[in-house]
Amino acid sequence: MNRYVALLKVVEVGSFTKAAKILGYTQPAMSQMIASLENELSIKLLYRSRYGVRLTPEGERLLPSIQSTVAQFQSMQNIAGEIRGLESGVVRIGTISSISCHWLPPVIKQFWQKYPNVQLIVHQGDYTTIPEWVRTGELDFGFVTPDAVQGTDSRFLKYGGHRACLPKDHPLARLPAVPLEALVKEPFLLLEEGIYSEPLAAFHASGLEPNIRMTMHDDYSILSMVEQGLGVTILPELVLRKQSYDIVMLPTEPMVMRRISIISRNENELSIAAKRFIDFLIKCADNLP
Repeated sequence: MNRYVALLKVVEVGSFTKAAKILGYTQPAMSQMIASLENELSIKLLYRSRYGVRLTPEGERLLPSIQSTVAQFQSMQNIAGEIRGLESGVVRIGTISSISCHWLPPVIKQFWQKYPNVQLIVHQGDYTTIPEWVRTGELDFGFVTPDAVQGTDSRFLKYGGHRACLPKDHPLARLPAVPLEALVKEPFLLLEEGIYSEPLAAFHASGLEPNIRMTMHDDYSILSMVEQGLGVTILPELVLRKQSYDIVMLPTEPMVMRRISIISRNENELSIAAKRFIDFLIKCADNLP
């Protein structure tokens, strides 16, 4: 195949000497490769003159087939390289804390059983930073709500609910469900999620404005604040799994929901390892909490 590549480079630059320098051969070695190819095909492919090198009529007729052969060979090499990359590939993921705690561990465990040498780099962010990291190519894909990235293609994974979180002795803690209009009268602790917040969107959809007393980026710190009686909050149910804070968690009226999707780089820019992980994640979605 190197002889075909050499031929195309000679035709491209019009010189054996220049082509040899570009490809890292000596000029005699380049001439020998072309001569060997001509002998194999029993066809003279090139004319040499003091004005340079050009294809013979027979060479011109063969040129499209040679170009196609080289392109197919290079494509095969690229695919083989990507497949080998599963032995040492890297997948860069953007996630929010609830997903990194409760979704990624079981998915990664199963994925590594099939592809044990793929390295994963996980960046924790929010609905602002994750789309930006994907856009700039710092991440292969990330978890978002599609409401935060309207106009951007995303793949839906799963719905999730929210719960109101109250101090254990709070008067509203005795209700079967907490009306949003009752929560606006309380000091509200807001989870900072970037440009979009499901609880805030739910309040605003009901024509309500919560009394935000504190904004924090860490959901478990907010739960500690609620436990100490500093306010109330609304958090995703996924965050509240396996937590040990002495608080009360109740549904809201109306319900506060979130949609979890993923956004990724362009399909053509994703490595085989990243594509395999995304496909694996989608297949696992039904079994995720």
